[in-house]
Amino acid sequence: MRTLADVAVEAAGCTKCRLASGRTQVVFGVGNPDADLLFVGEAPGFHEDKQGEPFVGAAGQLLTRMLREVLGREREDVYICNVLKCRPPGNRDPQDDEIDACTPWLIEQVSLIQPRVISTLGNFATKFVLNTQQGITRMRGRTYAWHGRTVIPTFHPAAILHGGGERSRQFGELVEDFELIRDTLAELERPPEPVVVPDAGSASSIEVEDQLQLF
Repeated sequence: MRTLADVAVEAAGCTKCRLASGRTQVVFGVGNPDADLLFVGEAPGFHEDKQGEPFVGAAGQLLTRMLREVLGREREDVYICNVLKCRPPGNRDPQDDEIDACTPWLIEQVSLIQPRVISTLGNFATKFVLNTQQGITRMRGRTYAWHGRTVIPTFHPAAILHGGGERSRQFGELVEDFELIRDTLAELERPPEPVVVPDAGSASSIEVEDQLQLF
């Protein structure tokens, strides 16, 4: 059976688009291969390209802080990756053919990890995953059903740092989004409420059927 490690080895030699010629290494992803929570960003930056791990710079430190302080988790408890696995030159926006070349890697990651919740970090990842043209400011703060999973968009940590850090309104909203992630995961882990069927003597069969249809 093909594993996430198998896919990572194959992706490491990928030459499907022009980004292969300028990268230091493929930044496939990091974390728990059985994680219930998957974070998806845009593309590796300078530090990620050098170290081979996503979100290792200042933005990564903020992501790690949110994981610990709001979710009570470490990086190794979740899985973190990007839509693109190679750094675009100068951190420019990904191009359509590059996205097309990388999409199968992300699809296989989701398929093998089987996360229950996916958090898209920033405009690009949110628009890509949810196939929307709405910006992150409008999309954040809510949950979206996606192929049997729940997607929760939030700001990219780098955008928070560039926009004033903890003093900014967006920082408070980032915390709110992580609280939504925490609460959504808790709700998914909660067992369903039992269906209570009234005694035959206390309700007619029609009433019982009507109540069962509510569940």
